[in-house]
Amino acid sequence: MSDPDIPETPEAFSLFGEPLFRAPLRPETLEKQEALYAEALKGYKENPDDPDATIWFGRRTAYLGRYRESVAIYSKGLESHPEEPKLYRHRGHRYISLRRFDLAVDDFEKAAALIEGKPDEVEPDGIPNERNIPVSSLHFNIWYHLGLAYYVSGRFEDALRAYRACMAVSKIPDKIVATSHWLYMTLRLLGKGREATEVLEPIQEDIDVIENQNYHDCLLMYKGQINVEALLEKAREQGTLGLVTIGYGVANWYNYNVELEKAKEILREILDTGSWAGFGYIAAEADLKRLD
Repeated sequence: MSDPDIPETPEAFSLFGEPLFRAPLRPETLEKQEALYAEALKGYKENPDDPDATIWFGRRTAYLGRYRESVAIYSKGLESHPEEPKLYRHRGHRYISLRRFDLAVDDFEKAAALIEGKPDEVEPDGIPNERNIPVSSLHFNIWYHLGLAYYVSGRFEDALRAYRACMAVSKIPDKIVATSHWLYMTLRLLGKGREATEVLEPIQEDIDVIENQNYHDCLLMYKGQINVEALLEKAREQGTLGLVTIGYGVANWYNYNVELEKAKEILREILDTGSWAGFGYIAAEADLKRLD
């Protein structure tokens, strides 16, 4: 038990220099994640040279909000396995969480080079969806997160390159809508409106999305098939996750339509959730810093 007189060490610092602390998990979630962490730790201790054991130990550590520790675990694994793209992929993800965007870019670029010419493979979910069907893969996650690392760095041309590569490996609805969402926003921010509209053409209302319904809703909003304010209200009703994900898309819609103050108002509302590890939150933080 920690001493209440000793202040907790921040897990990270925001782009505005504010300390970011681990968010408490709900008791039932904490109990489950701690049990899974203990299982992963046991597996790691039994097979410390197994990269998969290292990856699961790092992932379970990160699911408890201990991102700095997870980075250290992946770094230790890379000492023995410097050619393992999965370790770079997962460490890069947590570098994004920690706002170490340049380091994230380095890791994902290394991972992208290491997978070149190799077949893609399904990446198992740490938190399975309701159908227990994994919807992501190694190649997808490398390009998707590389695009995000460039996007939140304000390097939109580089983000465009990464998201184009990600779209090439997006073969199922969940991957397609996730990639299309960030690709569309990147193109709009680059002033490539015609190309952005082309991204929306294949998006239909009845596609079978398992996990990424919020991204799907945003894409339909961009197409004019969902009312903007109605979608924002739906996001608020969903709570933090809905607001962080959908709210960021809505904020961008206002930005594209030259309602900058309205966009910034929603971005600040996202930051008020305190859900600082979410991609929409990180992007909102980056946008506010850039816009201000």
